[in-house]
Amino acid sequence: MASSTVSHSSLPVIVVTGTSGAGKGTLERAILPHLPEVELAVSATTRERRAGEEHGREYYFVSEEEFERMLEEGRFLEHVDFPWGQHVGTLWSEIERIRAAGKAPLLDLETDGAIAVRDSIERSVTVFVRAPTFAELERRLRARATESGGEIEKRLERAKEQLAQADEFDHVIVNDDAVRAADELLAIVRAALRDVGTIRRRDPSTHR
Repeated sequence: MASSTVSHSSLPVIVVTGTSGAGKGTLERAILPHLPEVELAVSATTRERRAGEEHGREYYFVSEEEFERMLEEGRFLEHVDFPWGQHVGTLWSEIERIRAAGKAPLLDLETDGAIAVRDSIERSVTVFVRAPTFAELERRLRARATESGGEIEKRLERAKEQLAQADEFDHVIVNDDAVRAADELLAIVRAALRDVGTIRRRDPSTHR
């Protein structure tokens, strides 16, 4: 069971980063059911809400004016201004909310945001997820069809810069097989939790 002596501030912050199309979200969704000690942090964004999305679940959807006001008030742990127009950031209040519930925050961030968290929070663990090849990354981006052609090209240009940053992070996972990559990410997170005594005993009936 989780230790009752672990303070909220000592809980690790797990950061998963990498290029668009690397499969970060797929790996996160695979491991979270096995980690009741961890909760995915919800970012604030200025982009338009897509069909099926809910405020406070996928994102906190805010206006450009509200985002700028929160930025001026110092309410963001990190934020990123995308070249295609939208702004995304992690609120300090979201980290505090998750830690107050006795859980470790899991952040899905752009590389610049991940570096900002690494430099701001001492107990942070950063994981860079990459596709096996750039050609596969491009295929995945075009196949998911959630961005315009122009935005995809900008994401590909950005991906080249992000791949050059891979060595900045604690761990690199090549997502060439989703099951194997998820197991690797799960092991990294469990090790981080075990270091501060928050890991709970695994259910022997599960395969992970």
